[in-house]
Amino acid sequence: MVPLDTSRFVRVALIALLSVSAPGRAADSAPAPPAAEALNRALATWSQADREFGFAHWEQVFKTRKVARGTHVHPLPIAPPLPSFAAGDTGAAYLDQYATDYKLAGLVVLVDGRVRLERYALGHSPVGRWTSFSMAKSLTSTLVGAAIRDGYIKSIDDPVTRYITGLAGSAYEGVSIRQLLTMTSGVKWNEDYTDLKSDVALFYATAPDPGVDATVSYMRRLPREAPPGAKWLYKTGETNLIGVLVQEATHKTLAAYLSEKIWAPYGMEQDASWHLDVSNHEQGGCCFQATTRDFARIGLFILDGAVVDGRPVVADGWLEAATHKQADINVPGRGYGFQWWTRDDDTFDAIGIHGQMIHVDARRRLVVAINSAWPVATGKEQSAARVALINMIAAAVDAEARR
Repeated sequence: MVPLDTSRFVRVALIALLSVSAPGRAADSAPAPPAAEALNRALATWSQADREFGFAHWEQVFKTRKVARGTHVHPLPIAPPLPSFAAGDTGAAYLDQYATDYKLAGLVVLVDGRVRLERYALGHSPVGRWTSFSMAKSLTSTLVGAAIRDGYIKSIDDPVTRYITGLAGSAYEGVSIRQLLTMTSGVKWNEDYTDLKSDVALFYATAPDPGVDATVSYMRRLPREAPPGAKWLYKTGETNLIGVLVQEATHKTLAAYLSEKIWAPYGMEQDASWHLDVSNHEQGGCCFQATTRDFARIGLFILDGAVVDGRPVVADGWLEAATHKQADINVPGRGYGFQWWTRDDDTFDAIGIHGQMIHVDARRRLVVAINSAWPVATGKEQSAARVALINMIAAAVDAEARR
């Protein structure tokens, strides 16, 4: 069974998104309609109607960079619905209620690479993009694995200051890339989005030092509270640092490197986009926009070993480490890998606020991609309902296997 997800740890500065970006749009986007222009303000002030529109039209509200697709599409063959999810069955009835109660926008369930369940609502569709929030963290981590294979990064045990020289002399002296990946740097941080004085709020609201990357400018001011490796603490700012790390090591934007290594060669169906900060850099920790089918393809790419045309994209042993517990989060049966939320039953997730998830279950060859517009960033009721849905899907896979 899938336990309750890690929502109590997942915090993003909803109060500060107005300061993240200047008004803008992706180069390939149509001009923003008045409704979109009006949303360029703090996300915490958005109504439910704002969320349902804004999550689906992120590029019309904020500045983004395109992640280009390639010339072919990785097929997702359509197969009959899973047992209990055919029209009129118990699973279908639960899904109908879940979609209504928890503002489901898109659901794609893959079993062995075939679509066994697909559902859209809130005006969303198979070709529409939806924002990921913190699911982006798992993608950013995967690009570190690619950069190691490509020789841009020597080892995750290298000090982060070797690649981000702007952190020299800060609390990040002596912190390794591994400790960034596992959020065990020991650097003090407050991720409480309800606190206007929290780091996750000030991070976005503080103007960067002249000529310095916005992430580096803020993060190098932080004090240390524990020795490196001694304490796990969820920090969106540190995943943004991982994004800076990849850019510094590869001399490429995150969007370009992702397109080169995964998005185009694996065969994602649509272009994606990535949110830009005031330094015109992608935010490694947030706000990647893609279709629900392509979010499912991300899970399938990981499930199948991060391989394209028989060639591994990430370093040897990367996925085994990334998707299994590397840090204790003090929750029985769960942990944190390299920017993936892990469970002792070998399933793992990419998770974003407001109901975003990519769930990967290797034993069942199962991938579940969910996009939503929960009225709250995180919540026990919403999380429990999603757990129940995933458990029902897993039970349907098991029932079919027993036939």
